Amino acid sequence: MDITRNYFEFLGLPVGFDVDQSQLSERYRSLQQQLHPDRHSHQSDREQRLAVQYSTYLNEALATLKSPLKRAQYLLSLKGIDTLSDSRSQLDPMFLMEQMELRERVAEAADHADPEAELEALDQQVTKALKQLQAEFAQAWADAALEQAEQAVRKMQFMVKLQSEVEALEDRLFDD
Repeated sequence: MDITRNYFEFLGLPVGFDVDQSQLSERYRSLQQQLHPDRHSHQSDREQRLAVQYSTYLNEALATLKSPLKRAQYLLSLKGIDTLSDSRSQLDPMFLMEQMELRERVAEAADHADPEAELEALDQQVTKALKQLQAEFAQAWADAALEQAEQAVRKMQFMVKLQSEVEALEDRLFDD
């Protein structure tokens, strides 16, 4: 095992945005069986530490490659683009205005005549936007248009955060 390899190589998957999730799960389970620290408890301290490192790396790889946003961020990081720090470029002002409007709708959803319907509509809108942004990223990545790919990821970050805000509000309002 070599944890200096990227997550795709470590799991034996092609480097790309489109990942076969069943294949990812299958490779993960197979490697987890081999690498799990419990399987190495009878070995030397060094071997046990390596097993923990490998298992940790494997878990990080799975979490990253399962999430479309994290996977896109990781792919860009392989090209030297850090999307977790401040942006090198500005986002489209129309997109930012749309984000403000959506956040206002989330903030006002609890006072809406039918908060459940409003949150469901918001959730559907955000899910649709995320799918579109994922498709934009996939196309930009395939075209090696890294600036466009970075813009798509930055927009995805906004939408994923908004989605978690909608889910948190749903939990507060409707879960007893």
